[in-house]
Amino acid sequence: MEVTEIKVSYSTRKGIKFKVNNSSDAYNLVLEKWNKDLIELQEEMKVILLNRANIVLGIFELSKGGTNSTVVDVKLILSVALKCNAHSIIMCHNHPSGNLKASKADIEITNKVKKACSYFDIILLDHLIITKEEYSSFIEEGLL
Repeated sequence: MEVTEIKVSYSTRKGIKFKVNNSSDAYNLVLEKWNKDLIELQEEMKVILLNRANIVLGIFELSKGGTNSTVVDVKLILSVALKCNAHSIIMCHNHPSGNLKASKADIEITNKVKKACSYFDIILLDHLIITKEEYSSFIEEGLL
């Protein structure tokens, strides 16, 4: 019987480090990593992982869904955040329709992720809904 070893590394790559100071920084960063040809077709969820100084550790591509929804697996978000020793996260997803208003499902999953993060001392800093041209921030809208 062969058992695969799980390998975890806590070292960061050398090079330019990006600090997120606000929701606009997070939007510009994640938009740069988004496939612009699919942003108006298919809903996706990405998670920005940050250290204590709000330096980006990485962006996790959580899921790709259909035209109006995608799966948000809280266990996967937390497992990745814990593996890279993230201090905080920012959830980001697009609405192919272009509507920036948070749905009831968006609000419910955000609250669920926030609660789950609190058990591990991980901070959910924000949840962005994005389009090619603009974004909506749960923090700025008073939803988080």
